[in-house]
Amino acid sequence: MIKKITLAIVTLSLMSSCVSKKIYNDLENKYTDLKKENRFISDENDELHKANAEFDSVNRALTAERDQLKADRDKLQADYTAASNNLKALQDSYAALEKNSNDALETNMAKNRDLLAQLDAKEKTLAAEQDRLNKLSSELASNTKRLNELESMIAAKDAAMKKLKDTLSKALNAFEGRGLTVQMKNGKVYVSMENKLLFQTGSWAVGSEGRSAVVEVGKVLAQNPDITVLIEGHTDNDKILGNIGGGIENNWDLSTKRATAIVNILSENSGIRKQNLTAAGRGEFAPIMSNDTNEGKAKNRRIEVILTPKLDEISKMLNEF
Repeated sequence: MIKKITLAIVTLSLMSSCVSKKIYNDLENKYTDLKKENRFISDENDELHKANAEFDSVNRALTAERDQLKADRDKLQADYTAASNNLKALQDSYAALEKNSNDALETNMAKNRDLLAQLDAKEKTLAAEQDRLNKLSSELASNTKRLNELESMIAAKDAAMKKLKDTLSKALNAFEGRGLTVQMKNGKVYVSMENKLLFQTGSWAVGSEGRSAVVEVGKVLAQNPDITVLIEGHTDNDKILGNIGGGIENNWDLSTKRATAIVNILSENSGIRKQNLTAAGRGEFAPIMSNDTNEGKAKNRRIEVILTPKLDEISKMLNEF
């Protein structure tokens, strides 16, 4: 075993010595740019969720205002009916008093004039409130229509991602149960591959079985050119000791190199748009299990291929609200 480790160290050291500092620096710069792009995409996704929440809040406020206007209109209508009834009663009284007293007649006429003025004012107020209610209802109907369109677009995106997930599960069926899982959550598809399927300890060279799995993923991605692909490398929290990494500085460096190795294999498929690919290393800082057990560490040593639908149309619609 010691001889095997020594031979691996010597081999990795020779490989590392063949990489010039310029190439290494270029890779570091690309890695930094990809991290920025990943943060930008994550921030944009957060903004979309925030905008959708704000729209829901505005929609609820408009609905509440409409309901209040309806209540005010109904009250004005009731007041109008009551005033009309009072007017009729006063008109009857006026007819009776007219026979008996001119003074009473003048008094009733004055009351009638006041009531008529009040009734006219209430009619105008009711008309104004009705007009405002109509405008609000029209605005609410327009927003509801756009909300329904937005929900339909989101549902279509989710359906497309569900179909993509099913296609990937079928294509990778031979590898599931051997350290590979496919699942969908939060509108994204996650293909998780444990290191035992892909890499040897301390190495970022992809083995033949792992390469076959990645190639199958690439075939599906080539048929879905509008999907954004983020490849994340993850490690456990064991530190890189001595020269075991063959030029690897730390777990973050190792996870980045492994993510880049997967990107390189996917890039071999000419049907995949290279601008849709992002490689990122997260080291030990995003574990899915505790690193206190060997089983947990094995689960944490993995590659996550995260597939996200493009949201350009949804973003455009949100900006129109």
